Amino acid sequence: MGQPVKIVDMARDLIRLSGFKPDVDIKIEYIGLRPGEKLHEELRTQGEGILPTSHEKIVVIRGTSCDQVRLNGVINELADLAYEQDAAGIKRKLQEIVEDYRPATGSNDH
Repeated sequence: MGQPVKIVDMARDLIRLSGFKPDVDIKIEYIGLRPGEKLHEELRTQGEGILPTSHEKIVVIRGTSCDQVRLNGVINELADLAYEQDAAGIKRKLQEIVEDYRPATGSNDH
């Protein structure tokens, strides 16, 4: 995946490449996380059927089977809610179908 890059270093480079001076011409502000934003992403969760392998750092995730007709129905319901721009409805529907879903707390329900 390559070497990690600090966002602030990239911002400073972009400012310089645009012909400006960081912190002189353009100020960099640290604003913190926005509602729903994460610092770390879980690659797997409990209950996913995680099975060990002969290598300690490799696991197999055995997914659960799904009802294709039900899945298509839920996707259509979400598409309808998205078409209606019903953010609260989308969050309710996601809470129904995704066990660990917790909607972000914020004022983005417009």
